[in-house]
Amino acid sequence: MKQFTKAAAICTAAGILTLGLALAGCSAGGTPTAVYVTSVSETTASDGTPQYTVFYSDGTSTTLGGASSEDVNVVQQAYEAYLEETGEDIPFSDFLHEYLAAGDDSNAQAVAACLNSTLKIYAESVETQTSLNPFWGTTTVSDLAVATGSAVVYRVDEATDSAYLVTNYHVVYNENADDVKNGGKIARAVYGYLYGSENEPAPVDEDGDGRADTDEDGYTKYEYGESAVAFTYVGGSMENDIAVLRGSLSALRALNPDVKAVTLADGYYVGETAIAIGNPEGDGLSVTQGIISTENEDITLEMGGVYRSYRSLRIDTPLYQGNSGGGLFNLNGELIGITNAGNKQDQNINYAVPLDLVAGVADNILYYALDGDDSTSGAYRPTLGLAVTAESSRYVYDAATGYGHIEEKVTASSVSDGGIADKLGVAAGDVIDAVLINGEEYEVDRTFHIYDILLTVRAGDSLRIRYERDGGLQVTDSYPVTSADLVPII
Repeated sequence: MKQFTKAAAICTAAGILTLGLALAGCSAGGTPTAVYVTSVSETTASDGTPQYTVFYSDGTSTTLGGASSEDVNVVQQAYEAYLEETGEDIPFSDFLHEYLAAGDDSNAQAVAACLNSTLKIYAESVETQTSLNPFWGTTTVSDLAVATGSAVVYRVDEATDSAYLVTNYHVVYNENADDVKNGGKIARAVYGYLYGSENEPAPVDEDGDGRADTDEDGYTKYEYGESAVAFTYVGGSMENDIAVLRGSLSALRALNPDVKAVTLADGYYVGETAIAIGNPEGDGLSVTQGIISTENEDITLEMGGVYRSYRSLRIDTPLYQGNSGGGLFNLNGELIGITNAGNKQDQNINYAVPLDLVAGVADNILYYALDGDDSTSGAYRPTLGLAVTAESSRYVYDAATGYGHIEEKVTASSVSDGGIADKLGVAAGDVIDAVLINGEEYEVDRTFHIYDILLTVRAGDSLRIRYERDGGLQVTDSYPVTSADLVPII
């Protein structure tokens, strides 16, 4: 009975569309007409307003919205009728994708588009174990430890034959690594496998004695196979759990000529479909699906013996050991985050590094890796000498897009003497409205926006702050950022 009610409601919603837009849907008897909607894509009109392009089974299409909102209003009516009759609560865009895309399996298409940008990763490092034996005393044994995770192709550079991957920092970092024998805590070797060309490392036993062979250092020898591609560590940030790797683009394309970098989403929203592609339990790349449960949540993770707070997307998409470093995608196959953590006590409360941080940190690392200056590596940002607090937080819903977001008043709680904010004349109590970098305006309506914006700042950039004081907006003079203003993001 419940299923019948839902189906009837879908037909009612489609019926409204038929009357207003000449879209074919369910007839009174529930039989589809000859021409039907195959998909609906959300785009942006030339005037910046949202619009939708509806594609039909006969190859034609209709654009709704843009300069005129009447067509979108009809779609909105269909959406509201669906909500009323089913009692369900789904975002507007999910309604469009799920119920107006007859014959179009958008989930499968999104996954298919992403698989050419996804890898499973193996990172090896040297660990030394010390044990106490009552007969022989203390014994020390060093050997390779191999960890597995996931990664995405973030950028490709044809000119230098480079493919740059993004993964989690903790995928390539091993706090148990022998600092001397491993050369630090970062994996001494990393190998990746593309989807469809997957393999896994196996101990080498060339003499067939049933025991793994060892190399000149006495470490177990592993064979990764011809489909493995070697990667080197470019840089990373433990503070943000993001690392960048580099490998040969031609080596990847020899395995799959369609390898490509991920497409970055413009944003993400609560309730939006969240598709994770990773390497759960090391068993190979696979897909799980859920939604974004919370678009901003601070979680505590321990890394390198230090507990830190990490800004995260909370998702109910199932994640497992080995999913770390994998891509989180929306229904358009666009990257919205990098999966990195799960709640061990509660089922399907899992987390991802949000896109803003992924892109900000990865671009920052690549900038300093490729700037020709060997003295710079990793990520850097200026500090403003400004502490802020959030006030008057509220949820803002946009009926045109069917999404909403949280806004808050970002107020300066303190300003450090001699810092950039102090030099620009910002004072405690000012409401930070925007940061301008080289004249480009970045609005600030969440406290963490300031951090995200500063990830994009480089030496030589000009920085200004727009703030509200005594009911009026003011803009500071321009501050020229120098290399002395930049601090490493550990």
